[in-house]
Amino acid sequence: LVLGICPQHSKRFLRSLTKEKLLGAKHSGPRLCIDLSMTHHMSKKELSRLAGQIRRLYGSNKKADRPFWITLTGFTTDSPLYEECLRMNDGFSSYLLDITEEDCFSLFPLETLVYLTPDSEHALEDVDLNTVYILGGLVDESIQKKVTFQKAQEHSVKTARLPIQEYMVRCQNGKNYHSEILAINQVFDILSTYFETQNWTEALKKGVSSRKGYVLQSSAE
Repeated sequence: LVLGICPQHSKRFLRSLTKEKLLGAKHSGPRLCIDLSMTHHMSKKELSRLAGQIRRLYGSNKKADRPFWITLTGFTTDSPLYEECLRMNDGFSSYLLDITEEDCFSLFPLETLVYLTPDSEHALEDVDLNTVYILGGLVDESIQKKVTFQKAQEHSVKTARLPIQEYMVRCQNGKNYHSEILAINQVFDILSTYFETQNWTEALKKGVSSRKGYVLQSSAE
């Protein structure tokens, strides 16, 4: 008699492995903070989009070989965004991440922070275990110019942008549209892929769709 693993067991086993990996990241993984302190001006539609991006980001992190530990900051459980996350994201209340009303700038030592913003002059070179990477919880419609960049500057926090200009080139498109503004789950996919592969070309391929008006240098030649 061959002992097969019954599907329920293998599912449960995989779930416990995922849980172990995620909790391991809390102590030894890279750290990501999503700054949700800017959501009070958002429309219902924007909040829904942001809740969807949080769901996709968390889903990607669960699948990663080397997950990040995620903290949602400036996030109150009585906020419209929290309600939207509960409504849209199955199992949201048992997500393995930290949720706090505290601001990211008071939660972590300022010198450990890097705020990722397309307005930064510095290209991100590496993903480092001693750094907390901050993503601003904004969606395309609500992005006012330089909001996250100014916020980081006010707190004297380092900033960085993804190295899109270093590894990609603008491609001709009908609308002459080129944008380095990505959804938080796309930025996360790039960080996560880079952390696993140590390869920016691979990572950017994962998160920057050609709709943004950029292609990898190698494919443009």
